[in-house]
Amino acid sequence: LSVYLPGTAQIMFSPSSRSIAIHPTQTYLLTSSDDMTIKLWDWSKSWQCTQTFEGHTHYVMQVVFNPKDNNTFASASLDKTIRVWQLGSTQPNFTLTGHDKGVNCVDYYRGADKPYLISGADDFTAKIWDYQNKSCVQTLVGHSQNITSACFHSDMPIIITGSEDGTIRLWHVNTYRLEFTLNYGFERVWCISQRPGSNTLGIGYDEGTIMIKLGREQPAITMDTSGKIIWAKHSEIQQANIKALGDSEVKDGEVLPLAVKDLGSCEIFPQDLRHNPNGRFVVVCGDGEYIIYTALAWRNKSFGAAEEFVWAADSSMYCIREGNSKVKVFKNFKEVFDFKPDYGVDGIYGGQLLGVRSASGLTFYNWDTTNLVRRIEVTPKQVFWSENGTLLCVATEEEAYILQYNPDKCDGTPPDDDGFEEAFEVLGEVSDKVMTGCWIGDCFIFTNGENRLNYYVGGEIVTIAHLDRTQYILGYIAKDSKLYLCDKDLNMVSFALKTTVLEYQTAVMRKDFEAADQILPTIDEENRTRVAQFLEKQGFKEQALAVSVDPAHKFELALNLNDFATAYALAQEHSNEQRWKQLSELALRNSEFSLAQKCMHNAKDYSGLLLLASSLGDAESMKQLAELARTAGKHNIAFTAYMMLNDVPSSLELLIETERYPEAAIMAKTYKPSEVSRILKLWQGDLSKTNEKAAQALADPLQYENLFPELQAALKSEKVLAGERGRLLPANTYPTVTPNWERDVLAETEEILATMPPESLASGEEATLETKSPQPAAETSIPDVLNDKDPPIIKPAVSNKEFDEEAAESAEYLSSNRDIFGKSSTDFLEDIDKDISQLNLDDINVDDIDLEDEQLFK
Repeated sequence: LSVYLPGTAQIMFSPSSRSIAIHPTQTYLLTSSDDMTIKLWDWSKSWQCTQTFEGHTHYVMQVVFNPKDNNTFASASLDKTIRVWQLGSTQPNFTLTGHDKGVNCVDYYRGADKPYLISGADDFTAKIWDYQNKSCVQTLVGHSQNITSACFHSDMPIIITGSEDGTIRLWHVNTYRLEFTLNYGFERVWCISQRPGSNTLGIGYDEGTIMIKLGREQPAITMDTSGKIIWAKHSEIQQANIKALGDSEVKDGEVLPLAVKDLGSCEIFPQDLRHNPNGRFVVVCGDGEYIIYTALAWRNKSFGAAEEFVWAADSSMYCIREGNSKVKVFKNFKEVFDFKPDYGVDGIYGGQLLGVRSASGLTFYNWDTTNLVRRIEVTPKQVFWSENGTLLCVATEEEAYILQYNPDKCDGTPPDDDGFEEAFEVLGEVSDKVMTGCWIGDCFIFTNGENRLNYYVGGEIVTIAHLDRTQYILGYIAKDSKLYLCDKDLNMVSFALKTTVLEYQTAVMRKDFEAADQILPTIDEENRTRVAQFLEKQGFKEQALAVSVDPAHKFELALNLNDFATAYALAQEHSNEQRWKQLSELALRNSEFSLAQKCMHNAKDYSGLLLLASSLGDAESMKQLAELARTAGKHNIAFTAYMMLNDVPSSLELLIETERYPEAAIMAKTYKPSEVSRILKLWQGDLSKTNEKAAQALADPLQYENLFPELQAALKSEKVLAGERGRLLPANTYPTVTPNWERDVLAETEEILATMPPESLASGEEATLETKSPQPAAETSIPDVLNDKDPPIIKPAVSNKEFDEEAAESAEYLSSNRDIFGKSSTDFLEDIDKDISQLNLDDINVDDIDLEDEQLFK
């Protein structure tokens, strides 16, 4: 036998141990064993055995503590006895004998009304003992093999026994009558265990384990319209009153601090409690019987045998079900009708009409005549009627149907066996599992299988709250505007639900807008948004916009209605980047470009502003965007805006600001050659921080004109075409303007210069070339930074004209095809530097070189 406790190692006991029992409050644990002893262990003392109980003469099969007196316990042994012991005493208090064979199990009754324990033995019987009188009260006979497990249910009035015959038998705790026999075909039963606070039962067999649920989790509880709550705890009846809370503030979902009053015990075990409609009487149903009590004095008014009991809408009438074939209707506690429905009776439902469930479906009868009203082919779980009797909800296992009852269509004799076809009209369907519910006017409040509290009105389901556990609706008190619920442990909670809101929604659904307008002023601001959301779902968006007080909800409604003025005002009051974007998108879709521009500006949507300005051809907006994006650090957008404005100087300055010197130099070489030298110096300064040789390898066009043969022509073109930079053409000239890639700028420059007067040409050339005079060709040199000698050797320039032209072409080719090589200038020069450093000129035999070989120079 092993025991595991949190924070401790596995504890091993004797292999012959049969059972353990843990003390409910102390650090004690009892074990029983085949060595005929019982031992008490204290885990607070390192699992020390503090006492041994001896006295049995055979295996001790089970021990159990007395829940009413934790210092006593009982033991069952194969020596045919049950012994009751006291902690601290080595001798048993007394011994119970009566079984003919060995006793396998023992358990105490937990109720306060009976000092009983039960034992099960190998003589196929279970015995109920009064341990105060030390006598056998009852013997349960029915099993055909050894009884291996027996116990009292902690909440329900049943005794559970399990046997090696493979069956589980349920006995009534008061009458000892056998109620049910369960057989799941898993061979012998060895143990039965209950889950505390639940109706779940675990059963251990030879072939496996089964979990079953007994009865229902929903407690036996009822509340009248004034707030008086009555419930059953075992056989004890208790009550509380909501009025006793007074004006105390309780938040939604908090447990109500109710004062509980005992009304006494019930003669039967209550399985269902129900107030009649006027709240004067309460019926208790269970054990195949019913008792009607007065609600105030709790006095017995009437009683009888019944499997089920329901009240009519008329408080003086009720119906009972006897077995599966017969129902009886009473008025003023006297039987008035007794009939057998055609298809049998599996269940009955009260309300405006008497509902009878059978294998064929649900059948409704008139209370006063028991005449057939309508038969519906649906198997209901519950039926909920509204207070005025015109609406009902028929809940099945998976969904529910909202029906309207038309009593004026049910006069005379039914036309056929299905009753009056027009008696009910289907108003809607709830595709959810309805657990409990009630009507408030035309609104149906219900809890579903996912622990949500919802209400249904006009085809729409609105969630009131998400519940943290399963709860059951007790009812609604209009005076408090609160809905009351409870859980299985009888903890009551409340949720605020304004009647005015429900009345307003009901009026809207009835299309009675005059009544709705009269109700609206009585709805507080707290619930206005809920009303607005309801109106929106019904398609009344303009009214929802007028009613709503939630800025976010109003903004969404304004967008849906294309109400730009309201949406813009709301966005200004509660500025939010997402809202501005939503409004700008809507404005664009509706060609409200001015509004879209304002919204994009507030949303800092620079991409959107770029799209809008370029699409509209708005140069002024583009200039503003360029500066705005530049300030905000959105350099890509700023650069694009400058380029679209043909503002080359600003584009270059932006590249320089962001230290994109290589891009700036390449751009200047293409668009503004006069700036190349200045940018090149900046590039060299930045590059020298990481690679001095690479920085020195950058050639300045003004110093090495032999590498840039068309530099002077490019400078002239820049001067001549400068006027085009500031002229922005309208979009309608696009078809007639020659694209830049089709223009020969140098040729155009020559043509323009040819038409200029000589004096203008001289001044223009002087102005163009004024920046820096080039060095004479004989003195021009290129630093040799490609070898590792320090300082670098400056080689004289070659004067051969053909060589100069080829070198210039090669340099230009490398410069214009750098992307093809896939290397930056720094990487390219470093690779060359590495190759030359590894080259040994002494190993080269010039005589072996064939200068005519074309492959050599490829």
